Amino acid sequence: MKIVFAGTPEFSVAALEALVASTHDVIAVYTQPDRPSGRGRKLQSSPVKECALVHQIPVYQPLSLRDADAQQEFADLGADLMVVVAYGLILPAAILDSPRLGCLNIHASLLPRWRGAAPIQRAILAGDRNTGITIMQMDEGLDTGDMLLKLECEITKLDTAGSLHDRLSGLGARAIIDAIDQLESGQLQPQAQDEQLACYAAKLDKAEAQLDWHKTAAELDRQVRAFNPWPVAQTHWHDKVLRVWECALVEQATQLQPGKVVHADRQGIDVATASGLLRLKKIQLPGGKPMSVDAFLNAHDIDGDMLG
Repeated sequence: MKIVFAGTPEFSVAALEALVASTHDVIAVYTQPDRPSGRGRKLQSSPVKECALVHQIPVYQPLSLRDADAQQEFADLGADLMVVVAYGLILPAAILDSPRLGCLNIHASLLPRWRGAAPIQRAILAGDRNTGITIMQMDEGLDTGDMLLKLECEITKLDTAGSLHDRLSGLGARAIIDAIDQLESGQLQPQAQDEQLACYAAKLDKAEAQLDWHKTAAELDRQVRAFNPWPVAQTHWHDKVLRVWECALVEQATQLQPGKVVHADRQGIDVATASGLLRLKKIQLPGGKPMSVDAFLNAHDIDGDMLG
C-alpha cells in the first residue's frame, strides 16, 4: 500500500517507524510547520519531521489543508491510505475522501470515551482503570468516526501521563499495523460509536495544575500523576511556587486543616487533605531542578507549615 503519514509530536513517531519497517510504502509525511522553540526562539522541527528525514521520506508542512492547492498536491500523491496520529490540523472532506481507503486515525483512548486533545491525562484524572488505543476511520467530526480495532491497557496506580504516553505510543504502532493488515484482507468490521457513552478530553490548561488541598488525597495523587510531565502540579509555600513531580498516598486519618504539613522527613512531606495524607516525594522550587524531598529538607524547614 502507498501510505501518507500525518503526525507531529513524539507520540506519533513509533507508528511512523512501524510503518516504515512494514511491507508498505510510506510515500510522504505531513507534519506541522517548524516553530520557534527555546530561549533562542530558533525554528524547531517536529519529532515526526526528524524521523521522516532520517528515512528520506518527502515532508510536507502546509499551514492548512483547506485551500485548493494543498488539496491538489495531496491528491497528486495517489495514496491508498492516510494514517493520522496527533497531527494537529483539521482534515477537510477533500482530504478525507482522497485516498482510496480513506484516513485511519490512531487515538489514545477506548472510544467513545475521551474524544479530544488530552485523552491520556483525562483518563488518569478521572481514575480510569483501563485505557488503550482505538483505530478509527476518520470523518469530519471530532474523533467520531467508526471504530475498526481496539487494544486495551491497564492504568496502574503509579502511572504518570508520561509513562502512559510512552506505553500507548508503542501500542498504537502495533495496532495500526494490525489494522492495515486486516483492512487489506477485508477482515475489519466498522463499529459505530455510541454517542451516549461519549465524553470529551479537553486540552490541558496551566490553571488546572494548582493543587486544592480541600480535595481528597486520592484526587490530588491523580492530579500530580496526570500533569507529569506537563504542566506539573503545583502549590504555594510561603511566597514561592512549589511544583510537585511525585507523590504517594498515606492511609492515615487526620483532622488537621487541609494544606497543613503534618510531618516531613527523608521519606516525604506529608500534607493533610480533605481525606487522607498526600506524601510529596519529588518537588521543585522556582529556578531550580526537580529534587528529592531528602535533598530539599537539607536546606529548608517545612514541618508544620501551610501549603496552598
